[in-house]
Parts: sequence; structure tokens; C-alpha cells
Amino acid sequence: MQPLIITCAPVGAELTPEQTPHLAVTPKQLGAVAAEVVQAGASLIHVHCRNDDGTNTHDVARFRAAYEAIRANSDLIVQFSTGGAIGMTPKERAAVLQLRPEMATLTCGSVNFGDEIFENSFPIMRAIAAAMKEYGVRPELEIFDKGHLANARRLATEGVLALPQHVDFVLGVPGALEASVQNLCELVRDLPEGCTWSVAGIGRQQLPLAMAAIAMGGHVRVGLEDNIYYSKGRLATNGELVARIVRIAGEAGRPVATPAQAREILSLPPLAGAGIGRVAS
Repeated sequence: MQPLIITCAPVGAELTPEQTPHLAVTPKQLGAVAAEVVQAGASLIHVHCRNDDGTNTHDVARFRAAYEAIRANSDLIVQFSTGGAIGMTPKERAAVLQLRPEMATLTCGSVNFGDEIFENSFPIMRAIAAAMKEYGVRPELEIFDKGHLANARRLATEGVLALPQHVDFVLGVPGALEASVQNLCELVRDLPEGCTWSVAGIGRQQLPLAMAAIAMGGHVRVGLEDNIYYSKGRLATNGELVARIVRIAGEAGRPVATPAQAREILSLPPLAGAGIGRVAS
């Protein structure tokens, strides 16, 4: 099997500073998290940004500062969210693509998100995909429900999106597809040919789905965006969540990808000056 790509999603849009002291709010804090998780074994970081008071922002200047802090502290693949937070306009969500991160997420359909609706109509998807193409940003297809794979195929048929791509299954969001190994297996069977995939389980399902992905040859996303606990009642750090996956993968005989190896697997160009932040094994 391919070396395991571990994505860390340390911030997200729903988590508040009151829920955990480990939420990275400032770009400097996000840079420190990048240093922590690359040392632990992550190869990709999924980026949301916050204002100093902890509120969500998709301000381009804030993302630029976050990118610079991450790059100063690691050679992680940097992936921006274009999902943002509920209520942000599609224009706000896509604006950060002008910074030309290596990757960004493309959510492939609307979905209930708790009591709210995360809107991703075909016009929204087409516009964000077109901006990715304009700025040379590699998409990661975010799949919250099985119909989202059909939407991705439709975008490909229209010529808006090229396939294959890297796909992330986000399972267990209230209102979306439940987090179960059975659902994961069905989604993997339905993948467009040639796609690589990872899974992000929400809450307590993060660990069992990660273990399944390791065994199935997929890749794994962990981090406080999806789960703030290491065990019942004990808050986790992002580094701890990454390190646990590294340990489990080692027990299973699955090597963990460095950022350079992850770029090769995902067909991304090498990073100039790569090697920053990774402890030699």
C-alpha cells in the first residue's frame, strides 16, 4: 500500500476557544501547530482562519499571514478551506485562492450541517472550481454524502473539473452521511477510477474510521476541527491525534508519508527548499 498521508485539520469553523484551550486562533499559533504536527508525522494541513477574538474569517490578508507562518515552520502541504463558515458568500470563500495554495477544498454538494445548511449549489461549485483552475490550485473533493460523488462526475462531464482527484470523505456531520465503516466501504467502491481518498470521522468516530482507512489503503484526516478529545473527557492536542495515527499505522506495518512523498502521491510539484520541520528518522 501507499505510504499513509495524514492530514491535520486543526481549526475548523465550528469550534470555539471556550471548548478547548488548544484552538489555534492567530497565525503565529497556527505556525506553532504546523511545527507540532509535522514533527508528529502529518504531511498536509487543512487551513481555516480566525480573528484574534476567535471568530471566523476568510480575510485574504489573514490567510496570507497564516500561510507564511505555516511555511516558516514546516514543509507541510498547505490546503485552504473554501467552505469557510456557514453564512459566508461564495465570493468570500473563493477569495483566498488568489494566494495560490498548493491545494484547496471543493465541497461537492449542499448538505444539512446541524440545524443549518451548508450551501454548495452547482453554480457555487462551478465558480469555485473555475477559480481553482485559474490560480493553479489542486482541489480536494469534500464528500459529505454519496450523491456528492455523482455531483463530482457531473462537474467532470461539464469540463469544469478534471478527474481523478484526491477525495476526502467527511462522515458523521449531523444531517449528513453517518460515520460507519459500511458507509466508507460503499463510498470507496463508488470512487471515480484513479482517485486517492482519505476519511475524516467526526467526534468519537474519528479513530475507528482512521483505523479502517489504514487497513483499506486510504489516507486519514484528524485534528481538532473534527474531534477535540483524545479519550473520554480528555482534551487532545493536534499533535497527539497525529501521533496516535502514526503509532497505529506502525503497528499495522503501514509507512507514513513525508510531505515530499505525499506531494508525489497527490501529483503535486515538489516544494522548493523542502525538508523544513521534519525530524530525521
